[in-house]
Amino acid sequence: MRKLANGIVIISLLGLAYVALLAWWSPQQVMDLVHLEIPNPDAASSIRGVYGSVGLFVCLVLGYLWKQDLALSLRFLALFWLLYALARVVTWKSHGPLGEFGTTWLGIESTFGILSLFLSKYPSVKSSA
Repeated sequence: MRKLANGIVIISLLGLAYVALLAWWSPQQVMDLVHLEIPNPDAASSIRGVYGSVGLFVCLVLGYLWKQDLALSLRFLALFWLLYALARVVTWKSHGPLGEFGTTWLGIESTFGILSLFLSKYPSVKSSA
């Protein structure tokens, strides 16, 4: 279970870092994932700031927590992924059904969130062994 827990953190870190660095490099490539054009420099700046800067901050915090306490890093990830999933559910309820992209990510985020929460409670993950 400890290896699975570390794997969840590593996969999350790599995925978040990829999107964050991509947003810094080319905000349009991030928006290409959802087939949207960035209409102006302010929108590009916002993508670079939210997905790039905030994404890198989340990576740094997650890396620090992981180094300090695996269970705590998993609780952080549970909150992170489940809030993303909740945002998709709220969007679904208030704006209508999600497309293929949103539905796929709702499943991924829910799975990662629930798995992270479950693993954070597992005895071998909570111990320093």
